[in-house]
Amino acid sequence: MAAQNCSGKEIGLVDAITPFDWFRLFLGEDPPLFYLEIVFRILVIWIWTMLLLRWIGGRSISQLSVVEFLLVIALGSAVGDAMFYPEVPLAHAMLVIAVLVVLDKGIDYAIRRYRLAKRIIDGQPKALLRDGVILCDGLSARHLGSLELMEMLRLKGVENLASLRVVYLEPSGKLSIFPAKEPRAGLSIMPPREELHEDVPAGGAAACCENCGLVSDPHSDCPNCGVNSWVPATDAPKWRQ
Repeated sequence: MAAQNCSGKEIGLVDAITPFDWFRLFLGEDPPLFYLEIVFRILVIWIWTMLLLRWIGGRSISQLSVVEFLLVIALGSAVGDAMFYPEVPLAHAMLVIAVLVVLDKGIDYAIRRYRLAKRIIDGQPKALLRDGVILCDGLSARHLGSLELMEMLRLKGVENLASLRVVYLEPSGKLSIFPAKEPRAGLSIMPPREELHEDVPAGGAAACCENCGLVSDPHSDCPNCGVNSWVPATDAPKWRQ
């Protein structure tokens, strides 16, 4: 008993595949003229997609919301499948691409026009640090760890948490950093905390939590993050972007 595949070819219920059949592996079983059809499909889909993308306008990948990123993935599938699958009509793929682009355009309009839509789709800025102390609630909301935040700050040239007044994580995934007017003693993140562990200061010297940067009593758990790991507080240089 035989069945037909999408190309109309008759196949058995269980196809016998010869491993490392080089002709099948590289050339397949389609007629040679199908290669010319692939070139035609690529040209049609590429031109159609480029025209629609020019209509969307330019938003960088870092500015894409989660919804738009999913649309990009769906667009890639629609574009790729139509280029070399003979059972996918070009009209079907062009319709899918057009609908996805119109949907993206509608989302972009809603984000620009309505504050609630921007809040739902893009999210809101979240404070991660205030007055030299890492905000644990902010990290939890963005699924970040304190060491990850310190790494991101070092990449911006920050040496000490106390040199910062407030840090926001924007919906785009970038950090907005505002320096403190009067830097004070706080947690040094240079060199990285993973490479350096200092003893708790003695004789009443200032100490700060190694996890969040809070300056407090080194003989108890940190009241901000609950971690009991203390290092000497060091004077913070003024941070300049």
